[in-house]
Amino acid sequence: MSSARLRLLGLLSAPLAWLLVAYLGSLVAMFATAFWSTDSFTGALVRVPTGDNFSTLFHDSVYRTVALRSLGVAVAVTVIDAAVAVPMALFMAKVARPRWRGVLVAAVLTPLWASYLVKTYAWRTMLSEDGVANWALGPFGLHGPGFGLVAVVLTLSYLWLPYMVLPIYAGLERIPESMLEASSDLGAGAGRTLRSVVLPLLFPAIVAGSIFTFSLSLGDYITVKIVGGSSQLFANIIYDNIGVAANLPFAAAASFFPVIVILVYLALARRSGALENL
Repeated sequence: MSSARLRLLGLLSAPLAWLLVAYLGSLVAMFATAFWSTDSFTGALVRVPTGDNFSTLFHDSVYRTVALRSLGVAVAVTVIDAAVAVPMALFMAKVARPRWRGVLVAAVLTPLWASYLVKTYAWRTMLSEDGVANWALGPFGLHGPGFGLVAVVLTLSYLWLPYMVLPIYAGLERIPESMLEASSDLGAGAGRTLRSVVLPLLFPAIVAGSIFTFSLSLGDYITVKIVGGSSQLFANIIYDNIGVAANLPFAAAASFFPVIVILVYLALARRSGALENL
């Protein structure tokens, strides 16, 4: 290894070590807090080890229902974004002229420049009783979804779509044109080429994009409060116990649900080779 590379590693080692200590330290602190409790009368922290918080999470059917609902929303958002992103990215990478590809990538990135809250409240306006959804569907005798889980899935799908499009676009650009031409020369049509050549090669890129859409959806609590109506996801339980209930130990215990789910998801994604596409 060259001396210049060694010096670079030496310069980076200190900040990387600090980030590692800060991240792991916060997880250890959260894990320790999860075994504390709060005094029911004064609300003060009781630093006596107990497993009551985890017992409540495991045995109370309400939390199991909310956990399953949160997983369902995250999976639905990921599937919708993948279904929309694949044809978008395919057009950008293989159909559009090279001079237009940069413009299309910029167009995909443009929504990320807008505020998260602005985009979410825009969807609230569109899905409201007097919004665009009811105005457009009214002549057909239909009604918009209103506020609820459907609105949450639609809004989150819009918010995280660019994070799915970009990895898939990068994956498609790495597929050589010669493979597509060879498939055509062997008599395969466009649909067969897509199923047998493109999608298998593109699968790691799709999984890479799903890491963003799945994890961001699983940890979101603001969109649910804006367009979710009376619905509640697991991140809202964590947020409410930090702010309203002021029960930090229970919030810390509840935080382990998304952490464990994401770690399992990352482990599965690593086996597919998706992390190399990030």
